[in-house]
Amino acid sequence: MPVLHTLKRAGVPLLTAAALYAAPAHPAAADEPGWTAGPAAGTAAAAPGGARPYFYLAGNAGTVLEDRLALTNTTDGERTVTLRGADAYNTAEGALAVRPAAPGPGNAAPGAGAWISFGAATTVKIPPRTRAVVPFTVTVPPASSPGDHPAAVVAAEGGHEVAVRVHLRVGGPTLAALTVEDVSVRGKGAAAVIAYTLVNRGNVALAPELSVRARGPFGEDTERGARTLPVELLPGQRVELTEPWPAAPVLDRVRFTLTVTAPGGARATAATSAWFVPWRLAGWLGGALLALGGTTAAALHLVRGRRARRDPLSDATSLHVPEPEHELTGAAR
Repeated sequence: MPVLHTLKRAGVPLLTAAALYAAPAHPAAADEPGWTAGPAAGTAAAAPGGARPYFYLAGNAGTVLEDRLALTNTTDGERTVTLRGADAYNTAEGALAVRPAAPGPGNAAPGAGAWISFGAATTVKIPPRTRAVVPFTVTVPPASSPGDHPAAVVAAEGGHEVAVRVHLRVGGPTLAALTVEDVSVRGKGAAAVIAYTLVNRGNVALAPELSVRARGPFGEDTERGARTLPVELLPGQRVELTEPWPAAPVLDRVRFTLTVTAPGGARATAATSAWFVPWRLAGWLGGALLALGGTTAAALHLVRGRRARRDPLSDATSLHVPEPEHELTGAAR
């Protein structure tokens, strides 16, 4: 059963919602829903001041873990909120999202979201100006693999959903590993970007850092130091990212080398090459060469035509053909 706490209208600050670590399954309404959801305060894992941005639970396979969700009604009317567990994943662009409630064709097999249970409190009625603290359990199956199992607690009412992340780690050996794939260069000039795919090959979530080195035969080597990418890469997930490269050369063949690292010893490199050519200048040069080629062909054609029209005997030596002489066969008549 949820524990209800009445909030005073003045003098006591309302609890704020935890930072959303996963995108809502449905677009949020333009106005505020009138309620918030987040980890309940008062546990050893809470930060100073009692606030926790997400749930963090750890245990071995076969154990049952417990925590509490706080729902706060900030309006003068009763709110009815439904609760469920959900699997968390990376979108193709790297954002964190949660699986829909109803399984369907193409959905991934159930993960840690199915381990979350609110018992009989899957639907909670929250009186006006009241905070409800709802306990829930996470039952880790005995055959669970070690490492991170991304999940979330989802609260919903009237088409508005709020997902609060559950960072769940199952005890055992952990492996931080990743690969960089499908590296290519898109665009030109200041709009050039390096596109690539990151794949988490280990069993723990990664906070990757990227460094880029560019080398060209006609230009100096350029190296961009490591920077933390704005993505948390979950185990088994792949994301497609781009890195701006506004310093692309005017004319050069550049080899780009990407190096990605992450805490825990994860490291991967990949490379690609690309030509940077000023296509307007290339078009002008191509037109000039084409015009030059046409002029040369016309000149050759003219010379050959003149030779064909000349008299074949005009330059020959004149031949003198003597007239035939009459043979005298007898005396004069």
